Amino acid sequence: MPQLALYTFGVLKSPLVDPAPLTREFYDMGEAVYRNIGRHPGYIARAEAAGGDRGLLFEADWGAWGEFAVPAWYDKGRTVETTALAATLSLWTDPGSASDAVYTGPHRKALSRRNDWFERTEHPNHVLWWVPDGVTPTWRDGVSRLEHLNAHGPAPHAFTFRH
Repeated sequence: MPQLALYTFGVLKSPLVDPAPLTREFYDMGEAVYRNIGRHPGYIARAEAAGGDRGLLFEADWGAWGEFAVPAWYDKGRTVETTALAATLSLWTDPGSASDAVYTGPHRKALSRRNDWFERTEHPNHVLWWVPDGVTPTWRDGVSRLEHLNAHGPAPHAFTFRH
């Protein structure tokens, strides 16, 4: 049975290592959100770096999820000191479960704060696509699908929760 891949991407207002209160709030809330989502019905797995260090995205070992990648429009830093982005890649059983996890509970509360943490952009912030059972999507898959969505709109190849 196919599984649903979900890639999210946002550009943060400040680097991940910024010690400012808003950055700490983002991380504190994010840890609670990840714990909750990991227990949500329909959740299968998410990409996690082997080391798990904050800001260590481009250099991290992501295992089967592949080398970390970002959309072409990301123009901020790529070092631990300058990286200013948040990205997730996860697998779900179906769109309803993923949507419920994103738009209810702790993640919904975090979404209400997104304008505090993220830059506004004209680009989509998430993309969904189907993958065969047993296939692990890669970061490059997510970027490719998000860029396709941005350039061509929703299609069976790359769609959103709404379309």
